[in-house]
Amino acid sequence: MDHITFCRNYFAVTGLPVNLVNNDGVLYTSLGELLDIPANNPVAIWPAEHNPEFRSLSSDIVYGSVLIEETGSYVFLGPVFSIPITDELIRQYMREQATPLDHKEAVTEALSSIPRLTHAQFCRHLVFLHQCLNHKEISIQDLIAQNMPPSSAQEAAHLQSITDNKENELLHNTYYFEQELYQHIRDGNVRVLHDFLTSSTHNFQEGKLAQTPLRQAKNLFISTVTKIGMLGAIPGGVDVEKTYQLIDLYIQECEKLQSLDAIHALQYSMVLDFCRKAGESRMPDGLSREVSVCVNYIRSHTNEPIGVEDVAAQIHRSSSYIMKKFKEELGFTIAAFITRCKLEEAKSLLAYSNRSLAEISNYLCFSSQPHFQTLFKKQYQMTPLEYRKSNGKT
Repeated sequence: MDHITFCRNYFAVTGLPVNLVNNDGVLYTSLGELLDIPANNPVAIWPAEHNPEFRSLSSDIVYGSVLIEETGSYVFLGPVFSIPITDELIRQYMREQATPLDHKEAVTEALSSIPRLTHAQFCRHLVFLHQCLNHKEISIQDLIAQNMPPSSAQEAAHLQSITDNKENELLHNTYYFEQELYQHIRDGNVRVLHDFLTSSTHNFQEGKLAQTPLRQAKNLFISTVTKIGMLGAIPGGVDVEKTYQLIDLYIQECEKLQSLDAIHALQYSMVLDFCRKAGESRMPDGLSREVSVCVNYIRSHTNEPIGVEDVAAQIHRSSSYIMKKFKEELGFTIAAFITRCKLEEAKSLLAYSNRSLAEISNYLCFSSQPHFQTLFKKQYQMTPLEYRKSNGKT
């Protein structure tokens, strides 16, 4: 097989970047060919433990590798993204690839054209490539299990058991379990989440939501991903827009599935994904309880005209005390954090609602619509209307 031609055709059909690498270096790179710039593969330096294998440097920029067993060469798939492309992601990718800044416009256009994939969708591509190149089969569940921490496969099995119980019972007794689950996701510690799920002895029961097992599983998934996003990820610090995008993406992926096992595997992947992102979005470790209380208060009151005095009242301290404490522990002012939280919610409203700029400005309690627009453009280098159009809203 001509592997360079195979890689070139795979990129043409799927739109996913493909790279062919051996010990001598990069033999072919679809993005390099497209952009006419040399490509580096920072993930290629890692020795492979599995075939296929994930080769991610971060949870937002994902790669995978398939060893071509008869040649010793690797096909690298990626970068692939599960969230919308941002300027920060573009700069991160360019740093990883050591790409000069004068190529930024071309890189931005190329990365923005890459189809967004969930973790499960990306797994399917790696499984398919492995079958094409090595004539061997591996299940998506086995691929996920290969890249889990020790004993995480038990977690997946436990989560599947939870879902099975939900499908077969009518009584609702999951409330306290779910509250603890959301808290672990907010905390962003995957290992603690693992220990919680594997040690739980609850007999989970939830009402019947559909007439068929497949529809029941899908309805439960939709309910679960929505609650985990809204009650776990966002309070845990994950960007509101990123959370909504992921919820949409996971629901769309779930609706395509035609087996209970596939839905269970996707649900497991989804829970861990949100937990990891919450961990990456957490404020610095070592925050005092007082500052943590203030941060949570600000995040949950973006639609109110809150000021420093309101924040200080949450811990029964003076404004000067909490301003100093906040700046010492986080490095920025309370006013700047309030504005940042309001602007993040504004992005979500622009992308997912039809509210006018005036309505959004009033809802988030900006002093005026022009002031809102000025702050938004300063923060994101585009106007609110330009941002709305970039997300398919007119």
